[in-house]
Amino acid sequence: MKHFCKYTIIICLIFLNEVIIAQRDSLIVDKRLIFQRTDTNVTFQNKRMQNDSLLNNNLEIGAYVSTYYAFYTEDNNSSYVKHATMAARNKQIGLNMLLLSFNYTSNRLRSNIAIHFGDIAESTWPSKFNMIQEANAGFEVLKHLWVDVGVFKSHIGLESTQPRENVTSSMTLANVYEPYFFSGVKLTYLINKKLSLQINTFNSFNSIIENNRNKLFGTSIIFSPIKELSITYNFITGDETPDSIALKKQRYYNNLYFIYQKSKFSFAGEFNLGSQEHSKLLNSNKNTTAYMNSALLLFKHQTSKFFGFYLRGEWFSDEDEILSFGSNMGKYTIGATIGVEFKPLRNMAISLETRHLNSEKPNFYYNGLYSNQRNELLFCVDVWY
Repeated sequence: MKHFCKYTIIICLIFLNEVIIAQRDSLIVDKRLIFQRTDTNVTFQNKRMQNDSLLNNNLEIGAYVSTYYAFYTEDNNSSYVKHATMAARNKQIGLNMLLLSFNYTSNRLRSNIAIHFGDIAESTWPSKFNMIQEANAGFEVLKHLWVDVGVFKSHIGLESTQPRENVTSSMTLANVYEPYFFSGVKLTYLINKKLSLQINTFNSFNSIIENNRNKLFGTSIIFSPIKELSITYNFITGDETPDSIALKKQRYYNNLYFIYQKSKFSFAGEFNLGSQEHSKLLNSNKNTTAYMNSALLLFKHQTSKFFGFYLRGEWFSDEDEILSFGSNMGKYTIGATIGVEFKPLRNMAISLETRHLNSEKPNFYYNGLYSNQRNELLFCVDVWY
């Protein structure tokens, strides 16, 4: 019996090797089956409408590394600076992300699997699932009507948690305090090449595991009247109050952003309005609804084949800390970012940027004092395959 198991394993290994060789040979015949992503135009990749009529039987395999050095006028007491997402460690060379991704598409099926490691995974993802950036699968129920289930990168907000998909190397407060991921179900209908509608339900607002008996419900509309312009509106509502608390706090969040890209110019903006019942800090037990709002504007010019520069302005107001719990920023925080990008290769980007934040209240600790301002300097290198 022992020898039988041994020979069985050997035969299985030989068979597996033959299958791999056969698949390798088939790749030579049909190079569309498996390929690596080396496209240079990955900016806003996750924020545009996907045309399902272009799907082929493809398995796309990718790898991505994002590294940085960051300097902040802040003395942080923990491993990460305040508002940590990208370039989260101060005065250090750090790893934003090491990503391995697998994307399968066919006429009726699609799936995304992305495993990531690094500071973004540790500082923003739940510790129990911080390796999983995406893990979802979908199928076409009717023509252009898709059901997708699993863990998704957030569709809310202009900026992505993959730095290469953004113009800047930092993330605005508007997007820092929006969900990074969702766990649930999406029903998407591509009406035509210009309009896509979606309804969705998720476990929780920025949590993979459900934290109470309630679910989030939302809608999404993507409208692209011309090739260069994409407009997205997202709405989501839910109650994140633990089941043990009697007073419920229903949350409503409206997210609107646009992307315009033509020739050497990129222009984008985002506007948000949120509210939450029974959430005024000074009077939380009465029927008082708290409100927050945020916005950003972004401009980039590709000055030459290798060099581009960008500007960004941001606004964030969440006085009652609906989303930014414990931040103590007061009525507002405004910010400005300027940077330059160098792309020596199609799949490599090097950027240098500076950013200034100014809040109503002093909430940044630096040189033994609290300040309402923080200055940042970021140097980032991104490579993907």
